[in-house]
Amino acid sequence: MSPEGTGRVEAGVAAAGGAIARLLAAAEQVILGKPEALRLALACLLAGGHLLIEDQPGVGKTTLAHLLARLLGLGFQRVQFTSDLLPADLLGVSIFDRTTQHFHFQRGPIFTHVLLADEVNRATPRAQSALLEAMEERQVTIEGVTHPLPAPFFVIATQNPTDQAGTFPLPESQLDRFLMRISLGYPDRGAERALLRGEDRRALIARLPAMMDHAVLEALQQQVQNVHVADPLLAYVQDVLAYTRGSPRYATGLSPRAGLALLRAAKAWALTGGRNHVLPEDLQAVLGAVVVHRLRATDGSHGPALGAALREAVPIP
Repeated sequence: MSPEGTGRVEAGVAAAGGAIARLLAAAEQVILGKPEALRLALACLLAGGHLLIEDQPGVGKTTLAHLLARLLGLGFQRVQFTSDLLPADLLGVSIFDRTTQHFHFQRGPIFTHVLLADEVNRATPRAQSALLEAMEERQVTIEGVTHPLPAPFFVIATQNPTDQAGTFPLPESQLDRFLMRISLGYPDRGAERALLRGEDRRALIARLPAMMDHAVLEALQQQVQNVHVADPLLAYVQDVLAYTRGSPRYATGLSPRAGLALLRAAKAWALTGGRNHVLPEDLQAVLGAVVVHRLRATDGSHGPALGAALREAVPIP
């Protein structure tokens, strides 16, 4: 690339890093004391992926989803997943119009930019499966007719711990559609004191202006695709995949799609740091969030410990 071309790329990355930093700074005024979780969530959306947030009720999962949609200037719909939710409640239904003597498709809440699937594991497997085509193909098919979803389209799903009553564990095929799974956890004492003293988070979000529009978001997503990954880091990703496939610790290994997800997430993380190339630390920063819901340990262990063990087991270049 010519020096002029290199300069334009660097200027574009610097501008992207500045826009992302301002957005994260605004988000940190609402979600207190969780900068890493916020950066992971934003990186997930910049990579074009869907996000699963698993944690105890009341720690800010729904607030985070609403906040991201607001700051990114995207349409937002929330669906409370319950045991009596039907696929038609989510996707829509064809209604017969007596005037025209034709069926007309009435769109469901899934036709939005950001769909919050709240407590997704409280719905039955039948309702959960209604998300599969939408998440993978960005479209839904009703009675043989395919309806494209708005672009961009993201699913942010919240999930209660699976040991709680009234939950239906998500199948592996559903979990694999989520680029990342993160947890927020309880705030530290200082952040919690500020939260208790502050005003309602919903009121704060309502006053926030959109900090991006569709054109800026699409430009950032294109920047993510152009972030460079050196061959030694590609070899590291392959080493991670190979280790999970050969280690007796795991019931099943990571798929090639998981490797691609890890690369996409690392590129987005690098861009949020204002760089147009991936460092080994970028891959390690997103490794846990990308693989934790894709791995099944033979001893039944789960959660962040799986990602930490994998980082320690496979040396970085």
